[in-house]
Amino acid sequence: MVKLTIVGRVDDGLPLAQGPRYMNEENGNFLYYKQQAEFILREISKGTLLPSKMSIQIDHHCFNYLVENGFCYMTLCEFSYPRKLAFHYLQDLQREFEKVDINLLGKISKPYSFIKFDNVIGNIRKQYIDTRTQANLSKLNANRRQDIDIVMEDMSKIIENKRKSEISERLSLTPRPVSRIWCSPCLEVIALKWTPITIFVVTAVVLLWTSLILTEDFVITSS
Repeated sequence: MVKLTIVGRVDDGLPLAQGPRYMNEENGNFLYYKQQAEFILREISKGTLLPSKMSIQIDHHCFNYLVENGFCYMTLCEFSYPRKLAFHYLQDLQREFEKVDINLLGKISKPYSFIKFDNVIGNIRKQYIDTRTQANLSKLNANRRQDIDIVMEDMSKIIENKRKSEISERLSLTPRPVSRIWCSPCLEVIALKWTPITIFVVTAVVLLWTSLILTEDFVITSS
């Protein structure tokens, strides 16, 4: 059964419309799954989730999303609901959504403010409630030999990958600690005091060594 539907913009991850609520909000399920759907939409907008079609398992449910022409169509279904039918549902949403003026969609700045499309979502959803209708059976039986080429992922893995990515990013931005020994005021004083002396001594040794070499060469030549 289709329980939650969201249509969003990919470039900024803004959710534009949602279908009617069919989940029990008293136990917090609706809000929880809605937050997860918004999280997925943001990850798609960031380019973290690359497939244009994907199924994401979350407990005994499954998010299915379809990305086309800069917009994401996402629905939450029970895990037992046929994925093939879920994506037919998303494709029907896409066809109706593409009838909307693209300039109007670009001006939307508030989440879920495209309320007019909520009714369209509700009407299309009614066609997919019963999987045993003749129309839905025909969709399921069409091209039965061809499996849907859709990536299946687990929500926990996506969250874990995001956590690792954030840790790696923080580490790359954190400056490496500088040794306190080499930056200590004491070592700085020693360097200022002894560096000129060291340079003088080294220079004297080099001159003395050069003088000895030249003297030895002169003695040998004279002999």
